[in-house]
Amino acid sequence: MTTTLTAILITFLVAFVAEKVVLALCRIFGIFAIVQERTCRVYVLFGKVIGILDEPGLHILPFKIGPAAFVINFLGTCQVLDLRLDQEYLRSQPVNSEEGAPMGIGIWYEMWISDPVSYLFKNTDPRGSLRANVSNATVRCLSNMPLAEMLETRHTMSQTVRAEVTSKSQAWGYQLGSVYIRKVHFRDAGMIRQIEAKVVNRLRQVTSAIKQAGANQVSVITSSAEREAAFEFAKAAAIRPATMGQAFQEIAREPAVSEALFDILETQRLLAGGAKLTLLPSGPHGRMLGTLLASDTTAGAAAPPPKK
Repeated sequence: MTTTLTAILITFLVAFVAEKVVLALCRIFGIFAIVQERTCRVYVLFGKVIGILDEPGLHILPFKIGPAAFVINFLGTCQVLDLRLDQEYLRSQPVNSEEGAPMGIGIWYEMWISDPVSYLFKNTDPRGSLRANVSNATVRCLSNMPLAEMLETRHTMSQTVRAEVTSKSQAWGYQLGSVYIRKVHFRDAGMIRQIEAKVVNRLRQVTSAIKQAGANQVSVITSSAEREAAFEFAKAAAIRPATMGQAFQEIAREPAVSEALFDILETQRLLAGGAKLTLLPSGPHGRMLGTLLASDTTAGAAAPPPKK
């Protein structure tokens, strides 16, 4: 039993190691190749491209490139290229508007490898060349545009740059995708400060105009209210005598009521005048006290002041 288990274990280890060795030898001698997703293998032998594998999966090389597969890893080269979508953003490309304003444009673009052979052999730095081409096309195509169009028509500017660069990028094996102008800004710090100052002054003017319009509206409303109030007061003052006369006429029809009303009015006037009142009892004693008080008041008023 022990001998059987040992044999099984040894067989498993030998098979495991043998499988790794066999696969490694197959790769070395070009029996097969595995292509990953969104990658491409370009086989070059003696300066000549003999095969391109861009479909993901397992490929038997002798069926793809012929007998050269057995020596390609010894005498040739295999270039693995990344075919995934890539993107780049160029910041503040210097352009001038038609009015002479120094502007900066930020442009974003996508690209991917469409022709592996052209990408490898027609340009030593296709990515850098594409970057320079996009930058030059931006400066060349978007300079001397009116400032208003430069600030508003970003979609049109993006299409112009893409149409300019696409043909040249395809010659280098790159396919240019979406191009978008993401930012348009002023590059001169002094101009930026001047624009900010003008905007601030304009906001102050608008605020002052709004305040003045509000004050004028309030003045108009106040004047209208005062005019209507003065009209109503004048109207009331004009009809007051007639109203009072009519009321007195109705009161005069009743002598008792009229006498009581005038007594009350006279009493109210005396109380409102602030004069001193002396109340006397009725009857002969009251008349006598009144005569005495009157004579005393008259004598006190006529007597000269005492000499010092």
